[in-house]
Amino acid sequence: MGEGGGGEVYEKIIIVGVCVMEKKVKCGSEAFSAPMRQILDRIKAFGEFEILYFGDKVILEDPIESWPVCDCLIAFYSSGFPLEKAEAYADLRKPFLVNELEPQHLLHDRRKVYERLKMFGISVPRYALVNREAPYQELDYFIEDEDYVEVHGNLFWKPFVEKPVDGDDHSIMIYYPSSAGGGMKELFRKVGNRSSEFHPEVRRVRREGSYIYEEFMPTGGTDVKVYTVGPEYAHAEARKSPVVDGVVMRNRDGKEIRYPVLLTPNEKQMAREVCIAFRQAVCGFDLLRSEGRSYVCDVNGWSFVKNSHKYYDDAACVLRKMFLEAKAPHLSSVIPPTLPWKVNEPTPPSERLTRQGSGVIGSFGQSEELRCVIVVIRHGDRTPKQKVKLKVTEEKLLNLMLKYNGGRPRVETKLKSAVELQDLLDATRMLVPRPGAGSDNEADDFEHAEKLRQVKAVLEEGGHFSGIYRKVQLKPLKWVKVQKSNGEGEEERPVEALMILKYGGVLTHAGRKQAEELGRYFRNNMYPGEGTGLLRLHSTYRHDLKIYSSDEGRVQMSAAAFAKGLLDLEGQLTPILVSLVSKDSSMLDGLENASIEIVEAKSRLNEIITSGVRSAHSNVTSECPWMTDGAGLPSNASELLPKLVTLTKKVTEQVRILAKDEDENLAETSPYDVILPYDQAKALGKTNIDIDRIAAGLPCGSEGFLLMFARWKKLARDLYNERKERYDITQIPDVYDSCKYDLLHNAHLNLEDLDELFKVAQLLADGVIPNEYGINPKQKLKIGSKIARRLLGKILIDLRNTREEALHVAELKSNQDYCSNSTKTEKANEGFPPELSTKTDDMRKSNSTSEMSIDQDEDDDKETKYRLDPKYANVMTPERHVRTRLYFTSESHIHSLMNVIRYCNLDESLQGEAGLVSQNALEHLHKTKELDYMSHIVIRMFENTEVALEDPRRFRIELTFSNGADSSPLERKDDSEASLKQEHTLPIMGPERLQDVGSYLTLAKMEKMIRPFAMPAEDFPPPSTPAGFSGYFLRSALVLERLVNLWPFHKNAHTNGK
Repeated sequence: MGEGGGGEVYEKIIIVGVCVMEKKVKCGSEAFSAPMRQILDRIKAFGEFEILYFGDKVILEDPIESWPVCDCLIAFYSSGFPLEKAEAYADLRKPFLVNELEPQHLLHDRRKVYERLKMFGISVPRYALVNREAPYQELDYFIEDEDYVEVHGNLFWKPFVEKPVDGDDHSIMIYYPSSAGGGMKELFRKVGNRSSEFHPEVRRVRREGSYIYEEFMPTGGTDVKVYTVGPEYAHAEARKSPVVDGVVMRNRDGKEIRYPVLLTPNEKQMAREVCIAFRQAVCGFDLLRSEGRSYVCDVNGWSFVKNSHKYYDDAACVLRKMFLEAKAPHLSSVIPPTLPWKVNEPTPPSERLTRQGSGVIGSFGQSEELRCVIVVIRHGDRTPKQKVKLKVTEEKLLNLMLKYNGGRPRVETKLKSAVELQDLLDATRMLVPRPGAGSDNEADDFEHAEKLRQVKAVLEEGGHFSGIYRKVQLKPLKWVKVQKSNGEGEEERPVEALMILKYGGVLTHAGRKQAEELGRYFRNNMYPGEGTGLLRLHSTYRHDLKIYSSDEGRVQMSAAAFAKGLLDLEGQLTPILVSLVSKDSSMLDGLENASIEIVEAKSRLNEIITSGVRSAHSNVTSECPWMTDGAGLPSNASELLPKLVTLTKKVTEQVRILAKDEDENLAETSPYDVILPYDQAKALGKTNIDIDRIAAGLPCGSEGFLLMFARWKKLARDLYNERKERYDITQIPDVYDSCKYDLLHNAHLNLEDLDELFKVAQLLADGVIPNEYGINPKQKLKIGSKIARRLLGKILIDLRNTREEALHVAELKSNQDYCSNSTKTEKANEGFPPELSTKTDDMRKSNSTSEMSIDQDEDDDKETKYRLDPKYANVMTPERHVRTRLYFTSESHIHSLMNVIRYCNLDESLQGEAGLVSQNALEHLHKTKELDYMSHIVIRMFENTEVALEDPRRFRIELTFSNGADSSPLERKDDSEASLKQEHTLPIMGPERLQDVGSYLTLAKMEKMIRPFAMPAEDFPPPSTPAGFSGYFLRSALVLERLVNLWPFHKNAHTNGK
């Protein structure tokens, strides 16, 4: 850039010098390691910087006076690097230093590292120093016994850790107690696939040097590596600890497997303080999570994350901002909407999966700040849920039941683990007769053999047992008394049991794609002002994210896939699930609390459909058609039922023929051959269809024709009992479910009349499903409040905690402004009475006490103790703190929550109150028949910072709703949807407003309307706080306040070369 003929203003390119040893950063034939190259290339792409590499010859041989001159310098120590020489260069040229050089000397001595960490109030494991001036020097303060060492009177019982004080010596030992067999494990830097070695014969500690002895911290086999880029950004990954078995877990590409991690607010504070303490902007350190607390056990200095494009983007953006603020503060450091290196990247084709709705973000006041996002989401597309019931009398199966219930003849057994299901499969294989063999003339015997074959097929499906999608119950039904084997007396033995196999309901490739894309949509649309260049939500200090799921496998995997899209994560879903998703079945599972009311509703629903007569309340007008009993049911429902049965039988017969062909092929093989047509383990992370299976004319996914026939046969049998001439309307949703699944995933099988069956089933299901949760609004409200009671209580706690936090931030900010303005007159006002400040403190103490009584947000995963005073969550901009809570659940909880939101004003205690949902939205919801896969309810809370703290209008609630992937597989609207359906995927509807434009729903109003149906905060189990932890924040906050203005990365303090 220069001054052209047109009089353009000259803008100086900022020169970034890279002064590091080549051997440290070389990667094969490449000049620099992959992370370094990726990040520097991105920085250069902004067009504001020139990257200047010094090289080994310059660094080692040339005098500093002839070293290249640069504006900003990246320099860090590695073996052979002349650190003092680099310090002299920095003193001479005074560039902006990303990592200061003088503190890097500290990193070579573990004693100084721990001393600095303690100085800054950062938790470290309990430790003691043994300093020797000469090898094998005897020290009177050091005593070694068989199971402990004593240092200066401090006992360290085995297991304990022994670390050399030399930070470059990575030979770390763990000594084990004699009660566990003794021995020592040596940890070292990765060599091939090993990172530790166990030596059973070594019992005595080393004496040839100086060592740190520290308490061994149980971490559950996981270490956390944290990488900072400046004091306001931290990326964290978990890896398998070398303490476990020393085997490095690697993926197919040979890279070590690391899991994404969400840092707690306390851990984010620790990351900031490590950055400040060692004055290293780019810094890696090791974190131990043990028994609810976190400790820093090592600081590595300059470190980059490997193989994460998201991290490379973030690091480049942070470093750019740092460079511009140091050397060109007049230039804007705002991150462009599209990052330069992504300009030519094609938009991912699956982005069209989520449509825009009327609830899209954008119309909020300039003074409003987003404070909280709460989303309740249904899982993604799944296979039909199924169940097989059969009575068993076979000795092998009865013995299996006794094996796993402790030999108790009257106790039921649940089989879910891989070992248990493998045992059942082995027994079933021996009992299943070969197709066409034997004398199964009796209908009951034939059906029993068929069900055994079905059980065998289900258990063999996928080639492995994950324990997440299949479970078996064995319930004893009959017993007899038999002689004990030793001849002494009698004992009971079961002679008949009921076997119940539950399977299906597996998240499909389409479900994974839907969830991931919805997560991406949320990332780009739900957080105003952030844009695509945000410092990723899970890595910044201003975001508090928690993800909860019910116990169902499809719900857990939907949560993991959504998290992958929301946080722009990479890799398989299982590590994401383990690391980021918390299960809470008590809040997100089960219908037991409303089982009686649901049975009543279904019974009344059956009367309405079969009789064709519907009653209406006298006060119902045409303006509120949803107030009638059975609203939404087709008027000719009773006429549609026989048609539904006939069409179901036609489809079932076609599938029977396909299954018969498959069965005959199976008969030609040995019954002991295991046929594995589909590997569910490999498919778990896939978001594309299995083209080979489709091309071979097989059903999509893991279902064979035998299981597909079993699914349709059960529907045809249960839908209509010919002997009793009775319809079972509870089967209508299942018929609809199977129709929709096969139209979407098995259209290539060309089943006749399936589309006609779908139309009939949809008409009935659109009326039946909503009414199963209440036949009229008052019953819907009653059932909804019972099912969603705990979830509603948790949502109110989320909102209340966010409000308290925001008010505290506003109060602190106001006090800081006041203090700033009154500094000049402080001495003149020494006699000013302290009543005002005392009153304010008392109010805050009162609020804090109240907060403790309601803050049960983290009771399950012990997060309450990590709650950070928002004053220190982000020193520069504490008002930007946002809380996000994601709740993944099933259809029942979505219906229940929506019914409470829609009809809460019908409760007797709230009569006369205006509802939460507008009339227009009520009409729209009445026309919305199905809450399909990925349907979701979004509650966002904004704070108006220009309104007085005590004004109810300070906090505004926005309610939006999406009915998910609610489009018919028969629809053909445009080319993009047609291509989506070729991928077996339906688009997700965008969120719609539940309030009129311009309306204002306050938090106080929301609380008033929801509180009667929510579990009270005091009924949630109290959180547990470890002893001695409560004082941490006070100590660290004081340290931070003392040092924050000295920090060289402070926006207004570039002391090292601005």
